[in-house]
Amino acid sequence: MKIKIIKLLALLSLLLVLTACGNQTQTQSKSIFLGGTEGLEINFESLGLQEEGIDTIYDTEDFPLELSLKNKGEESIPVGKASFRLIGPAQEDFEGIPAWTISNTAILDKKSEFNPDGGLESVTFTPGDSAAKYKRKVTGFIDVNWNVEYSYDYKTHLLINDVCFKGDIRDKKVCEVKGTKTFAVSGAPLTVTKVEQDMGGKGVVTLKITVQNAGGGESASPEEEFNARYSEFAYEIDEPEKWECKSGGRENKGRFAEANANSPVATEILCKLKTALGEDDIYTKTLGFTLKYKYKELVQEKLRIKESVK
Repeated sequence: MKIKIIKLLALLSLLLVLTACGNQTQTQSKSIFLGGTEGLEINFESLGLQEEGIDTIYDTEDFPLELSLKNKGEESIPVGKASFRLIGPAQEDFEGIPAWTISNTAILDKKSEFNPDGGLESVTFTPGDSAAKYKRKVTGFIDVNWNVEYSYDYKTHLLINDVCFKGDIRDKKVCEVKGTKTFAVSGAPLTVTKVEQDMGGKGVVTLKITVQNAGGGESASPEEEFNARYSEFAYEIDEPEKWECKSGGRENKGRFAEANANSPVATEILCKLKTALGEDDIYTKTLGFTLKYKYKELVQEKLRIKESVK
């Protein structure tokens, strides 16, 4: 009787251990990325004293032009891979601005478990002792709209859970070939909203990946220029020698129909195995997928310049 009780307790202990291990694995899968649909966020530092909610100076005063940067996504931005272009006012109307296009001089760390707010840095158009100053005559006051168009290199990382590799779809063991897959996606302005698995012929697994531009900006493939007619991105799947991936007939490149849509736009990527599985093949694996792109956005700040008392 004692032996039976000991065996029963041992069995219960083993089941508890296995359950705990299973729960740990599941939790890790869910929290591998923090997620989100943001990348690099920038804001103007104060240009002057606030009056009626607007930064305000007198025409005899100079002012700094500095930006605060926060990387709110899950891809670090190396030095020199974020560019900031000052546009809006005529350059000849101002002095003390050595360069109207600058780049980041420090790495912008991604957000993570240990740094959930993301990397913080700053850049300035008025370095050292320099400061910007308006050169024209002011009568009453004028409002100047400062715009910064900024772009940066970024990636979105996707992990597709339990992709089912099965040569004989009549075999009901292990996994289901057809259906929506669970996945984890990193925080970035281009995101993945859905992954579906199907068959494209006997033994040929297919994956349909829905990509959405959720950040409100424009994207371009890493080595190409931005196009006003559409946004693009490049992509790569794990084990590319085994897969053929196309979007709108283009291999390894995706395109959104509009670059400046008022609401998020989406496109689909279809990946299929190049070589059919054998009838006896049956297994699952996690599959990685990466979107690669440059992303461009615009931020604006108003400065009021008042006529000084002479």
